[in-house]
Amino acid sequence: MTHAPVTAAPERSRTLLTRARILEAARQELGRDPDSSLGDIAEAAGVVRRTVYGHFNGRAALVEGLVEEAAQALRRAVSAPRVPVADAVTELARFVLAVWPVGDRYRILLRLAPQDLGADRLAEVLAPARDMAEAIIGRGQRQGVFQTSVPPVVLTRALEGHLLGLLDCVNSGVWSDDGTGTATAALIAMGVADDSAATCVHGLVRPEDDAA
Repeated sequence: MTHAPVTAAPERSRTLLTRARILEAARQELGRDPDSSLGDIAEAAGVVRRTVYGHFNGRAALVEGLVEEAAQALRRAVSAPRVPVADAVTELARFVLAVWPVGDRYRILLRLAPQDLGADRLAEVLAPARDMAEAIIGRGQRQGVFQTSVPPVVLTRALEGHLLGLLDCVNSGVWSDDGTGTATAALIAMGVADDSAATCVHGLVRPEDDAA
């Protein structure tokens, strides 16, 4: 007895690949021009506009697709298993080094109009990172390694603004970084001495140099 070929899995795979290609094209095109149309994005993705509408029913849905992709990447970055460390300085440096590549990849979202990415949605996306940063900063204040002039929640928002501001500077072409400069500056902003901050980050990104 013959059986009909199973096509559901390959078809779903093609659908997911097409969706991913559209989102990648959207990320690049919106980075080039925040006012890019769905037609521009379809052309960049190598599909017709009808195909884009088959996955996203408009610009808002496409932007939300990018936002959800960024949110998933951020959740993975903050939840990735790491060897526990006792000192909050190292922990915060590792945190910034982990989230910076995600922010850098999706920094085009900061250039979109407010109606494309509302404050409530942004807060929802950033919540896992905010929670982790606040816990680390609170620990650092108790250890006496971070400034204590403001509460952890306030210092966390200051750190968030610092990182988002640097990402916007990358968008503007006045800042370029692989995360090391950002992590060092973040530690200094928390009250860590310049030399200690640089040494900590250097040891995380180039441990072989310290072992030599």
